[in-house]
Amino acid sequence: MNRLKLAILDLYNGIPNQGMRCIHEIAARFADRVDTTVFDVRAAGEVPGLDFDIYISSGGPGDPREGQEWLPRWNAWLQSVVDHNAAADRKKYVFFICHSFQMAINYFGMAEVGPRHSISFGTFPVHHTEDGMADVLFGEVEDPFWVADFRRFQVIQPDADRFAELGAGVLALEKERPHVPRERAVMAVRWSPEMVGTQFHPEADAEGMLAHFSRPEIKAEVIADHGREKWLGLIKDLSDPGKIARTHDAIIPGFLSRAVAALSETPAQAVFPEVSRDGDVG
Repeated sequence: MNRLKLAILDLYNGIPNQGMRCIHEIAARFADRVDTTVFDVRAAGEVPGLDFDIYISSGGPGDPREGQEWLPRWNAWLQSVVDHNAAADRKKYVFFICHSFQMAINYFGMAEVGPRHSISFGTFPVHHTEDGMADVLFGEVEDPFWVADFRRFQVIQPDADRFAELGAGVLALEKERPHVPRERAVMAVRWSPEMVGTQFHPEADAEGMLAHFSRPEIKAEVIADHGREKWLGLIKDLSDPGKIARTHDAIIPGFLSRAVAALSETPAQAVFPEVSRDGDVG
């Protein structure tokens, strides 16, 4: 059996982060079938070609609408994948995370992408839409499901006509806040059976994040920026096996499992065990 090729598009601009560590750890689970290559999109201007089967484009800092030379290159890569999938029987699979998700929404002109009124920082419940409940990937997690969400920008006011034109659907929305008179952000979108993304960080692992935010210097930084109650709440949620651990185990592993299964014509269950709604591996 030919080995598959995964390209990870690193948009962190050389900034040390937890996201890339988590993506690498998930990808390593598929190392028996998939070879992984990392492309430093922002610092080195690298983008993959069409000789890859699967792509994961990471989160990152800054305004998702701006990016000097590297953003047009990323846009050109995205358009090349879309054009390929429109013409070829063997599709390319793509997952967009947070910053990349916002960039993709902006590129396709699907919604308003702009600054959030205040930074979203921590773990929060996210709710399915009707499409999300029926989705082959997101239907595997309960409603609501918990996510790690760290962002200064947001996607709101989806253009229904543009979504329909692209054949895309909203899968999840920001937590309900009846006391806040603001629109709930779009938190996940599926463009096609092969292309999907989230505005949160499904790669975030509870154990690693707990260790990270428990470090004295990180703890002090979070308390200084967001308050002690926010830090305590974050630690409590990361310690709960029923929260982001379930999302971490279901979303990107599920995406990769289905991609590998489709591209190698292997049943998904044989590639990676499914995660049931109660969190048990079956």
